[in-house]
Amino acid sequence: MDFIISIGPLVIAWILDLLLGDPLWMSHPVIWFGKAIGFCEYRFNKGNLRRLKGGLTAVLLIAMTYIITWWLLRLISSLLWLSLLVQTILIFYCLAGTTLIREVRMVYSAVDRSLEDGRHQVGRIVGRDTASLSAQEIRTAGLETLAENLSDGVVAPLFWLALLGIPGMMAYKMVNTLDSMIGYKNERYRQFGMVAARIDDIANYIPARLTAFLMVVASGKLKLLGFVKKYGPKHASPNSGYPESALAGILDCRFGGTHDYFGESVYKPYIGETERNLSYADATKAIAINRKVELLSILLVIAVQLIKVRFLL
Repeated sequence: MDFIISIGPLVIAWILDLLLGDPLWMSHPVIWFGKAIGFCEYRFNKGNLRRLKGGLTAVLLIAMTYIITWWLLRLISSLLWLSLLVQTILIFYCLAGTTLIREVRMVYSAVDRSLEDGRHQVGRIVGRDTASLSAQEIRTAGLETLAENLSDGVVAPLFWLALLGIPGMMAYKMVNTLDSMIGYKNERYRQFGMVAARIDDIANYIPARLTAFLMVVASGKLKLLGFVKKYGPKHASPNSGYPESALAGILDCRFGGTHDYFGESVYKPYIGETERNLSYADATKAIAINRKVELLSILLVIAVQLIKVRFLL
């Protein structure tokens, strides 16, 4: 019974994500996280000691997220059904597999309609400037984001759930939101967001590599592990290169190149060897890999929970 209770919220939350994604009508904690980060950045990202102030902001927001979640769950722990409901909702909030897949499908449909539609649609899910992207660059950006966010939006949250429970999962979402908002190496955020970016690198170190491994397993092409080992470390990010290299190997394509961020050109080393045009069929294949990795990740967390219930608790 303890085992069923421990995995019930996870399984239900995953099914809800498969069915619903992130409903537009439902307020999301990431929105609250963003407001808190924006509030702090506006007030503290000025003057001297920006790195210190940014570091304290990141650490305090992450710690507060963990503590508040832990306190809430402890407060309602004696109310079984309410506790299970809240756990399910919080896990559901932290999973972003279906929403990302929908967005990538919309990118591919939009660019098939027109270049401007494609640029607008891909701008919803990438940080780079999209005004001058070609159709091929739009499709590539969509798949790069799909691979990277398979780690950020599915595998990493589940990894931290298995390791530190729901408070750890929520704290990870704060880490990820901090990095997406202030973790840029431009003039505005280079100092203030440095610590947030480093924390994100640490939090995603194992999940990114685990994601790439699971992608290769899901593809059934274990020889691609050598491909990932070769290209994963070449990415400008210490973590994004691993899932991106796995997908580049699976699709036999090439990612990377020079992109503009906030008006500044950033060169990203190429990942993969085959430069070819991407199509909707490639997106469909990549999405199928994502779904398989989601299932494998869920099964791994269930296995960890089983070990905890039987041997540790």
